[in-house]
Amino acid sequence: MKYIDEYRDKNLVLKILQEIKNISKTKVSFMEVCGGHTMAIQKFGIPSLLPPTIELLSGPGCPVCVSSRKYIDKAIAYSRLEEVIITTYGDLIRVPGSSSNLDKEKAKGGDIKIVYSSLDALQIARENPNKKVIFLGIGFETTSPGSALAVLKAYEENLNNFFLFSSHKLMPPAMSAIIDEKVKINGYIAPGHVSTITGTGIYEDIPKKFGLSCVVSGFEPVDLLQSIYMLVRQVEEKSPKVEIQYKRAVKPEGNLKAQKLLNEIFETSDEWWRGLGILKNSGLKLREKYKNHDAELNIHVEVEATREDKACICGEILKGLKKPKDCKLFAKACTPIDPVGACMVSHEGSCAAYYRYNRD
Repeated sequence: MKYIDEYRDKNLVLKILQEIKNISKTKVSFMEVCGGHTMAIQKFGIPSLLPPTIELLSGPGCPVCVSSRKYIDKAIAYSRLEEVIITTYGDLIRVPGSSSNLDKEKAKGGDIKIVYSSLDALQIARENPNKKVIFLGIGFETTSPGSALAVLKAYEENLNNFFLFSSHKLMPPAMSAIIDEKVKINGYIAPGHVSTITGTGIYEDIPKKFGLSCVVSGFEPVDLLQSIYMLVRQVEEKSPKVEIQYKRAVKPEGNLKAQKLLNEIFETSDEWWRGLGILKNSGLKLREKYKNHDAELNIHVEVEATREDKACICGEILKGLKKPKDCKLFAKACTPIDPVGACMVSHEGSCAAYYRYNRD
């Protein structure tokens, strides 16, 4: 298939669904760990098409959602410094901190700019040599190469006013942590965009160590249903392994050039995940060579004590233990216009997906 309408072909969808029903005997739960998959699954009504033997759970696949409130509070504190320009992707600007968010700080006069790439932030640093330009680096292996490239260019140009505030995270430790926390799943719908960078080697421990299935999926209805079919088949045949459904974009070896860049600029560090706490070697921090571009090491700021909203169950949702409709705030006190938790803010968040496509 070459064209998007082929991946939405009704007859093909019905054919795959019938194949799933034919082989599905065991009651199973599969978890997607990609915000793009979460949104697509709800948008296309995939759960409503599946037989009752199959349950889909949303995991920690939304980078905005898993970022800590403490990180947001510090970004807000940076934005209040007169000499600082904050550059960020748009979906981070409305994530609630303890007492404010970046959108409110921008309205108060904070110099906060929405950018489409880290290289846009780098250009802002070139154009404002008397300002300290901080790029808020969030995301998994998909977006971290962009941050790495910006840091490398800043280093090569001796652009000393460009800084990265990193909350970049790595997916495999979170996938392992979900299993360690005894969340009952039989396999993963593995992230497509992450896998274009990493390849499939990062998932090999899932079947080997935990005996769970793993299929890298695309984002269209046929992609997702074919991935579910492959997972069900693995379970029924008792042959857990890593497979690629999204072959038009993902190669087993991944993007070697991007991997080399990541290894040059970053080293692993312990990182906090919403719902999972601190996971060992699950984050990325700048190597010693590039420490002059690390915002936390070079720009000191007082940060208010972080306060979490106790009524928000975003952490439980990210672990697959709860669904958005289980939250008493959902679609009431917490909406996309006035979000209480991060899962309602990002367009990849579970609560936002349910609010938009599965509210009733």
